[in-house]
Amino acid sequence: MVASILDGNLVATDIRRRIQHDVTNLVQQGYQPPGLAVVIVGQDPASTIYVQNKRKTCVEVGFNSFAHNLPVNTSENELLSLINKLNCNNDVHGILVQLPLLAYINTLAIIESIDPQKYVDGYHPYNLGRLAQGNPLLRPCTPFGIMTLLSHYNLSTLGKHAVIIGASNIVGRPMALEFLHAKSTVTICHSATQRLDQHVKMADIIVVATGKYDLIDTSWLNHKQILIDVGIHRETDGRIHGDVDFLKAKDKVAWITPVPRGVGPMTIATLLHNTWNAAAHITSS
Repeated sequence: MVASILDGNLVATDIRRRIQHDVTNLVQQGYQPPGLAVVIVGQDPASTIYVQNKRKTCVEVGFNSFAHNLPVNTSENELLSLINKLNCNNDVHGILVQLPLLAYINTLAIIESIDPQKYVDGYHPYNLGRLAQGNPLLRPCTPFGIMTLLSHYNLSTLGKHAVIIGASNIVGRPMALEFLHAKSTVTICHSATQRLDQHVKMADIIVVATGKYDLIDTSWLNHKQILIDVGIHRETDGRIHGDVDFLKAKDKVAWITPVPRGVGPMTIATLLHNTWNAAAHITSS
């Protein structure tokens, strides 16, 4: 048995097309399109490429794109000043500060300074708190993108046992909140978890987001499971793979995300979705 593919690229393309259609209709009615400001400090190659892709996709769907490329010696106060201006700019409906920031900048202070109604990455403490209370506003991009992907393929999460491997603030913790919101039973595994194999074997849905390759032994998997691989690793020869050995795992589970073309495209599509919703919320308030 070979697993069915959860094609994030296919689903993300459909989301982008629908948003593009909605933006076109909005502009034809005489309204301004949503505006997304993307801020990057320094010239980290990986972050620069990621930001370029976000801006490119933003323009493709018809959003206004506001690019802020700040030099590596930008102070924390200068960054806070820019964010304050973006918070007050009515043409900007979404704000994204590319992480990680440089070591001398207090990341939490920067995140908390962004208007939560404009923080379209969804990781502002206010938005996470609303999700924890079961009343989400802007939802974390990668976890909500995964939920959207599962929904597209009519894969129910109701009452399912979701095992999340990795407890980061970007994926693991908000992913647990998303599954809880969907009425799943949730287990989070982390660096201190014992008998990881037993947790994996009992799972209906497995989300792997550890940043470590081949941590999951594919002998732990079974043919009824759904496997979501959030990891991404680039080898020196240009090959890209996730946290899980795809070639081994695809013969063990029922559904699997490829890397690339799995979770990654859904993250960017959710960023667009959040920006559209932020614009609608701000305009109506």
